[in-house]
Amino acid sequence: MKFALVFVAALLLTGSASAQQPALPDSAAPATVLPAGLTVYGFADAYYGYDFTGKAPQRPGFLYAHNRANEFALNNAVLGVRYEEARVRGALALHTGTYVEANYANEPTVLRNIYEAYAGFRPTAKSWLDVGIFTSHIGFESALSKDNWTLTRSLMAENSPYYEAGARFTYEVSPTLTATFLVLNGWQQIRDVNRAKSLGTQLQWKPTAKWLLNSSTYYGNDQTPGNSRRRRFFHDFYLTYTATDKLSVAGVLDIGTQQGENRSNQDVWHAASAFVRYQATPQWAVAGRAEYYSAEHGVQISAGRPAGTDPNTELQGASLNLDYAPSRHLTARVEGRVLRSNTGLFPDSDNLPAKTYGNVTTSIALSF
Repeated sequence: MKFALVFVAALLLTGSASAQQPALPDSAAPATVLPAGLTVYGFADAYYGYDFTGKAPQRPGFLYAHNRANEFALNNAVLGVRYEEARVRGALALHTGTYVEANYANEPTVLRNIYEAYAGFRPTAKSWLDVGIFTSHIGFESALSKDNWTLTRSLMAENSPYYEAGARFTYEVSPTLTATFLVLNGWQQIRDVNRAKSLGTQLQWKPTAKWLLNSSTYYGNDQTPGNSRRRRFFHDFYLTYTATDKLSVAGVLDIGTQQGENRSNQDVWHAASAFVRYQATPQWAVAGRAEYYSAEHGVQISAGRPAGTDPNTELQGASLNLDYAPSRHLTARVEGRVLRSNTGLFPDSDNLPAKTYGNVTTSIALSF
């Protein structure tokens, strides 16, 4: 880990020194500092979150990104390198922040600060085989807020994998269709906790420049050693439509099933969300989200549940987002959000169960 940090820092210092040199005529331009195919990238997302209900510094336990309340914090900061040539590629990136603290708590300490680390090659002209740690093949939203239409993540994104570890085979069926097959250590697991591998698939179809359709699946056993084997199946579907140069819409639908404790029944959870984004000017954009989440017996969304509350959870929510981007490297965002549950899922200002929860989150994010 220390070697990786020194390596990335050296690359950044070298690149920074080069950038400070005065411009030279093309005929006198110095040689490229970084080898061909190697790029350095970074991201930092600082935020302040204010909760209208509750006094705890931590937001509800099933929210992992921007999860601190009433304080200034760093959600996620990433620094990494990627390499790609005709037949070989790979990446190494480290990260830290409150998102990492919350979402990687079950990983071994030495692995928590790895954002991605993989190596791959082309078995054929139209395919890639990657092995290591990489971002999840599931979902419309990622761990980097700059890539998402809304600042905070939907309930469905927060409670499905952000990252994965295993082997990933990607094949370009046609210019508009890509298929991916995965063998994984488990459901958002770097370390394999039970030596039972999981399987995943992804199909992405882009029939026109305006449409994108995605179908992702997961199948595996995610119980820790000593517990009975309980199979889980999950499917994520989303589509995006770019109606005009300024207006975009998206719809997402998730459904999952898992064997119950006696393995004779199935616990089911499902979720849906709709997004609308309007790019008013090159600098200003507004986005809205409506969402719904339902889970039987607390599967997937039991974290932080007050004692004595109904294990069957239903949540509805909405959010409104305003973005200002003075440059392509920086975005300032503010979002208001309201969630409502069927039971007292949220602690109020007196730490008593409440059905409604609201917050405002502001963020300034830098990327390069």
